[in-house]
Amino acid sequence: MPRTIHAHVPFPQVQLNLDFMLSKGVHPEIFFTGEMLDNALPEEIESVATALHASGLSCTIHSPFMDLNPGSDELLIREATRRRFKQICDAALILRPLSMVFHPGYDRWRYGEKQAAWLGHSIETFSEVLRQTEPIGCTIAIENIFEEEPSTLLALIESFSDKRVRHCFDVGHWNLFHAPKIGLKEWFNALGAHMGHLHIHDNSGTRDDHAPIGEGNIDFELYFSLVKQYAPDAIWALEAHSKGCLERAVSSIAKFTAA
Repeated sequence: MPRTIHAHVPFPQVQLNLDFMLSKGVHPEIFFTGEMLDNALPEEIESVATALHASGLSCTIHSPFMDLNPGSDELLIREATRRRFKQICDAALILRPLSMVFHPGYDRWRYGEKQAAWLGHSIETFSEVLRQTEPIGCTIAIENIFEEEPSTLLALIESFSDKRVRHCFDVGHWNLFHAPKIGLKEWFNALGAHMGHLHIHDNSGTRDDHAPIGEGNIDFELYFSLVKQYAPDAIWALEAHSKGCLERAVSSIAKFTAA
């Protein structure tokens, strides 16, 4: 059976690009900003859900993240984050995604001495996300961002008995923020068994280019061999931010989808 590939699409552009996605054989990973959630009427989200169903397309969701932190030690930031997360969960109840991606908000420069507090607040936040999304049973995938090693993500994921809580491994972020301290093999050894979602894009280790495979310096032969070993059932999502980039990304990943 051919592997399903999802690809980054901002919510306002989903219906505009249905024919393009169908022509490329990709399904949308629908990205919402906070502003999009504020402005989108339930009827508009219902319309997108209907269009996807009619086209035979599944979807995943990338949740808003800018300035949000589910484990913040600042109450007002946590409240803002939980409000956005409730909004995205309400949208998910309509769109019925296979998976929802969330940023964890951790970095050691702010939380190195308050890791336990960050973890406790994060558990509370994601417990509510699990409760709200229980009717659809989608994966809740927590993405690596600024972590320099995997222990905080591992602690958060393993805090839940609900196996819907998974890891979204973003290999581009690994190349930027983790590679200097931990190799691909080590990352997969720590978190591979928890991977339920993969963000696949390339860069040269200096900026988050969201480039297609082969346009940076990531060893994708090694990467996909590890995916096959540790996370064969994970969802694959391309993070290409333009049509031209997506066309190249679909072409460059083709040899790995058949492996």
